[in-house]
Amino acid sequence: MAENAKKISLHEDWVVVILGFLVIGLAIAGIRPQPPVYNWSNLPDLSSKIFSPANLAAIGVQFVFVIAIAFIGALLTSRPIKFFLYTFPIVYLITMVALVLAGNAMVKSFNLEAVIFSLTIGLLVGNVFTLPEWFRSALSTELFVKIGLVILGTSIIFSDILKDGFLGLLQALVVVLSVWYFAYWLCKKMKVDSELTMMIASAVSICGVSAAIATAGAIKGDTKKLSYVISLVLICAIPMMLGMPYIARALGLSQEVTGAWLGGSIDTTGAVVASGTLVGEEALKMSTIIKFSQNVLLGIAAFAISVYWSYNKKAAGATTEKPTLGVIWERFPKFVIGFVAASLLFSFILNAGTISLVKDSLKNIQSVWFVLAFTSIGLETKFSDLLKGDNRKPMYAFLLAQLFNVLITLVIAYLLFR
Repeated sequence: MAENAKKISLHEDWVVVILGFLVIGLAIAGIRPQPPVYNWSNLPDLSSKIFSPANLAAIGVQFVFVIAIAFIGALLTSRPIKFFLYTFPIVYLITMVALVLAGNAMVKSFNLEAVIFSLTIGLLVGNVFTLPEWFRSALSTELFVKIGLVILGTSIIFSDILKDGFLGLLQALVVVLSVWYFAYWLCKKMKVDSELTMMIASAVSICGVSAAIATAGAIKGDTKKLSYVISLVLICAIPMMLGMPYIARALGLSQEVTGAWLGGSIDTTGAVVASGTLVGEEALKMSTIIKFSQNVLLGIAAFAISVYWSYNKKAAGATTEKPTLGVIWERFPKFVIGFVAASLLFSFILNAGTISLVKDSLKNIQSVWFVLAFTSIGLETKFSDLLKGDNRKPMYAFLLAQLFNVLITLVIAYLLFR
């Protein structure tokens, strides 16, 4: 049994490309679960809308669809199926609670995203209760995030970015280069280890969680260090998402400048969308373009990091390994290929009618994968681990680099979009 499982085991990055395109292919073929309703205002609404038989059926169908995809992922990556079947329903239940809370009209007026609630509930459960190690080890955070990222590629249409985004691309390039170098220099000054240095620099400068994952894949980074960086990104994103729109208003910034500032500074796409909505339609549009511009640079950055890490023998810890294109390819995060391929498919191959039919369904299912991932991150994150002596320097380096990111992005956004 173990030998057979080993034979069918695939690298997780290839698995998420397969699963991401399975979801996309099913949507194009017409197999699209009806998105459940989560919008409600009062208790009667909660009863008649959320807990109506039709909506509960839609939630059930979505659960079956998502768990089937995740089950295939568990098989292909040789994860223990028994533990998967124990943990996934719990993670999904917390995710549904988060989506219901985020669907409340009063909550929506504050533009609080479901990921905030899923992360918060996960953190509470993970820190109040002592979860068994098998439960934490069975959480599929990276798998969920990467599937969502592949599907996210379907919403990044190159023509939309190029139409409004030359200055956005310019800002993204300047911010990524300057912030990455500053974060890298700062981490080295503070004697943060090489793996965490690379993950922190990429997470702060490019696009948060996805950049940290891409970097970890490129350097074969420790998963515990990756989870630590992801936790920092998500925890830091919450006050930034809520506070920056009001700071921009106090500074008298235009919606264009504010959107460019938010999109370039906040590290998670959901938080960018939420903060942009707080400001206005133009700010939302601009912040999305800037964030997508940084996402487009993700593949280039991952390749550059792969090259650097492969040729830096001391950093890679492989003093006898001869750097080759094969080594670079082995360390390149393959899920980025799925992300780019999905974008190319929806930008240049599919017709407008097909895209119109599937885009809402794919956006809904993409959101579910992201919220599932944030639930998992909350469950596996222990605040006591973040505050341990060995983790303080990386945390301080991350926060200082994030402050530099906020300031330099504000200056660049003001110069380019005022």
